[in-house]
Parts: sequence; C-alpha cells; structure tokens
Amino acid sequence: MEQEARATGAFRRPREVKSGVDLLHLILAYCLGERGLRLTAAWAEAIGLASLSNVALLGRLRNAVPWLESILARLLAQVAGGSRGGIAGGRLIRLVDATTVRKAGKSARESGRLWRVHAVFDLPGERFSAFELTDEKGAERINRMAVTPGELRIADRVHCRADELADVIEQGGDVLVRAAWTSARWLEKNGKAYDIIGDLSKSTTGVIDRPIWLGRKEAAPLPLRLVAIKMPKAKAVNAVAEARAEAKSKQRKIQPGTLIAAEWVILITSLDRTEHATDQVLELYRLRWRIEIAFKRMKSLAGLAGPPGECPEVAKVWVLCHLIAALLTEAQLAAFGDSPRRAAAHAPTCGAFSTC
Repeated sequence: MEQEARATGAFRRPREVKSGVDLLHLILAYCLGERGLRLTAAWAEAIGLASLSNVALLGRLRNAVPWLESILARLLAQVAGGSRGGIAGGRLIRLVDATTVRKAGKSARESGRLWRVHAVFDLPGERFSAFELTDEKGAERINRMAVTPGELRIADRVHCRADELADVIEQGGDVLVRAAWTSARWLEKNGKAYDIIGDLSKSTTGVIDRPIWLGRKEAAPLPLRLVAIKMPKAKAVNAVAEARAEAKSKQRKIQPGTLIAAEWVILITSLDRTEHATDQVLELYRLRWRIEIAFKRMKSLAGLAGPPGECPEVAKVWVLCHLIAALLTEAQLAAFGDSPRRAAAHAPTCGAFSTC
C-alpha cells in the first residue's frame, strides 16, 4: 500500500503525515465521518495521527483520487475473481445499472448536476464487481464495463441500444433488457418494419415470444428475441395511469401506442428459446431488482449521498471512499455465508404473468 500511495502521487514524503496507511486513515476519517476539514485535522492531531492544517488536508484529498481508484480496482478484482469461479457451477449473472448523488452547491442543484456511479452487481455472489464514476454527462451503457465470456448481462430499458447490445454479444456475453416500444427500430427478418404495437393489440394470449431484428446505425440488423408478457389487469391499470400522469407532468400529448405498450412487459434477449422458455426469461429479468436493493443498502448503510464541497477532486475522493467501504462491508457479510433471504432471491417464486 505504501508503494502504491507513492506511485500514484498521493504520498510523497513522511512529514505532516508519517505513512501511506496513516494517510488512508485520515482520508477515510474525513469522508466517512461527520467532521469537516478543520475538525478532521484537529482530531488527527489530537490522537497523534497527523499534524496538518485544514488547507494541507484539502491538498492531500485532491491528490488521492488515483490512489483510491487503484485500491477500488484491486478490491473489485478480488470480487470478480471469485465471481468467475462460479461460472462452472452455474451461469454468471451480471446486473447493470447506475445510481446518482447530487453535486454540492446552489448552482449545481439548480442545474441538475450530479455524480453518476455506474455499477455491475454479480449473482449468485451478491457482490458489486465493477464501479465507474462519471458526472451527469456519462451516459448509462450496458457495455461500459468489460464483459466476462459466458455471462448473462441484465439491465433496464435505458440500456436498450442495439449497437451496445451487439458489443456485449460480440464479447461473448448474452443480454436481457427491458424495452420501450419506442426504444428500438424494430425489424422483420427481411428488413421491413415490424409493427410491435399492432402485435400487442392483436394478441389474444397475452404472450409474444418471437425472433426480432433491431436496426443499427452502420451495421447489419441485430438478431434477437422479443418476449412480451401482458401484465395482470390491476397492474396494467396502474401502469396506464402512470403513463398518463408522466405525459401530463411533461405537458406532452400521450401517444395511443404508449397506452397499449404500458400494459406489457417488453423484453429483448439473446437467450436461445430452446434453452430458456418464456417463463424463465421473465424470472431472470426479475432478478434485476437485486441491484436496486444493493444501491439502497449502499446509501443507507455506507452513507453514500451527495459529497460536501464543490471541489470535483474532493467529491470523487468522497464517493470512492464510500464505494471502498461498501466493498469491504460486503466482504465481511460474505464471511457469514448465505442468508435464507439471499437463497430465496434466486429461487423462482412467481408465475409467467408476474412483473417486477
């Protein structure tokens, strides 16, 4: 750790802070504690950890980003190594999503600026295996993180982009994502447009499972599989009401197709129909809620929230420290083995027409 701190420029010589370990202790105390810069510096001097001003502490924080990124990468590599070992006994499932925390400052709040934490959550290990931190300009992409050959990557509808899905498949993975009826250029095998709303309207069984092709910008259409399941009546009514409310809040006229599609769960996947039946595809997608629970746990237990101060380097350090804390906490929890609730999370519990 000492060499790593020096190599990244976080720690140069033992003066106010005597070692890289002491520096890490100091950084974590500021980021995970409730003291500001001045009180953290005073606390460090009181316990004999370091003797430096709040301005000097600020400088140390600004220089720590590469070091903390290196520590985070090392922890993630350990998690990913364990996850890969699970492929032999069962397919590695990787849930892709992102969560956000607001930037500090009035102008940032008014303009909607934020930090976005992109993440991959592995099953059955129930551990985060990848993080990437960007600002609000860093779009969510299903192919943002490296693909492990043989994995199944599951994501929500914001990730339904044909070129990015194709990239995951070309790297040896499979995909399963939710889709909006407007999120893709739907095509038949012959290249003609596919009327998805027409098929949803005419369906008498409440289930559609058929080949589909997604148009791409500069490449041949991507062959995939369309799985659409109509929601139970009560859920369908609620979904339509939510669609109307969203259109009203945005002062938009709602399209008839939106009202029809709102009653359906529309999924696209590269999974083979002979190996994964319609019900199984839906059950697999239902696992996506596990990453939502993990984000909530990270924010409530690890305290991930909007970082204090407007300095971008210090904000990154603050977020990175919370991600490191979350990984270390997960490692400690894993030592206790699987809980009954975790085991139940991977057992199919719903019928074909349940939705998440």
